[in-house]
Amino acid sequence: MPGTLYLIPNTLGPTATLSSVLPEQVQDITSKLDYFVAENAKTARAFLKLVGTTHPLARPLQEIRISELNVNTPPAALSALLAPLLEGHDAGLVSEAGVPAVADPGADLVRLAHQHDITVRPLVGPSSLLLAVMASGLNGQSFAFNGYLPTDAAQRTKRIQQLEQRSRSERQTQLLIETPYRNAAMLEALAGACQPGTLVCVATDLSLPTEAVRTLTAAKWKAALAANKGPDFHKKPTVFLLLAQ
Repeated sequence: MPGTLYLIPNTLGPTATLSSVLPEQVQDITSKLDYFVAENAKTARAFLKLVGTTHPLARPLQEIRISELNVNTPPAALSALLAPLLEGHDAGLVSEAGVPAVADPGADLVRLAHQHDITVRPLVGPSSLLLAVMASGLNGQSFAFNGYLPTDAAQRTKRIQQLEQRSRSERQTQLLIETPYRNAAMLEALAGACQPGTLVCVATDLSLPTEAVRTLTAAKWKAALAANKGPDFHKKPTVFLLLAQ
């Protein structure tokens, strides 16, 4: 009988303790596993070390097996990652930050697990996308995550305007993310490309002590940026949301 694939959330940033963002059950399940699939083995070990401060690990950290799954992993390698599960061992899929398989290469492994009738158990933890929707004041009944936009300025502007039109026609909140060092460029693009009344939310460092969430119209963001009063979000993980009025 195959093992169970546990989808294990991670923190959204450095934290002294896990108890404020991860339930005890999640930490307990994690501590009992000795095989993990993670985007980066080094950061996964740091996460397990933090779990081990309150929940003794099943094995010494150096004996726990961690296989990597990231954007460079060829599809043909996925089957090997599932081999221990097919042999009856439980495993954990760990995200770099937040929940696995959402804006995360782990989704391909989860799909393959279903094809092999492997039980998949998602565990509770922080999702920057849902936290951003909750705190934005925008439409939480209908929303869509669009990932990263083009880095080319003209293409990015075109894509923003397409999303704004979709938001207007469907009354749907549009979510997107950016590489943290390009946050300022993204907000400038949103403020400049959107109609003045379109609501734009900037949600930074969610669940962390430096958390900041602010929703303004595109016109007010444009004025704030012109006055050098933009958000403090350089190199900080940020979710951007828009809702056309």
